[in-house]
Amino acid sequence: MTHEGASWLVSAGTYPRTTLARWSASPTASLVLPCGTSFDVVSVPAAFGCRLLDRLLAEGPGPGPVATHRGRTLLFAAPGTAHRLPSLLRWEEWGAVGRCGRSAVPPLLCHGPGDAVTVPPLTPGAGYGPRWLIAPLTRQPWLPGPDVLLWACARAARAEDDDAVRISIFPPADLGARVYDVSRRR
Repeated sequence: MTHEGASWLVSAGTYPRTTLARWSASPTASLVLPCGTSFDVVSVPAAFGCRLLDRLLAEGPGPGPVATHRGRTLLFAAPGTAHRLPSLLRWEEWGAVGRCGRSAVPPLLCHGPGDAVTVPPLTPGAGYGPRWLIAPLTRQPWLPGPDVLLWACARAARAEDDDAVRISIFPPADLGARVYDVSRRR
């Protein structure tokens, strides 16, 4: 992480300079920062988070800063996303049961105004605590909004359905059958 990225993160707090000085003095310590002003955070299960990141990196505009913590992927999003994304997902019915027999999109935890999240340390420490997958590098990093995350959730859910086992009501094709071309028949 760069100094500019760390400055952006701590700008979410009440006393950014004090927080940055404390974090610089102990760069392997995690911070708890409030959401809603500089960023919102969308927390998804790790497996779905990997598919979501694949979609954002391969087909979309990119994910913005991303961290992992306690088996979940934390996507840093534009302020207001925590309020808007759940209603967009309900409207699009992405919580409905997919072909694989379970919900296409797992429950998302959206952290916005009034919430706080644990932010990974500046430098990775020992242990299995939070860590950055994509650290913020600039003072104004690009943050996906609810529309981008809705699109990525839809693509990731569709990819999961495509990987599911298909059960057909039709019998398997007979590969040894003789097939005759009757298109020239008079």
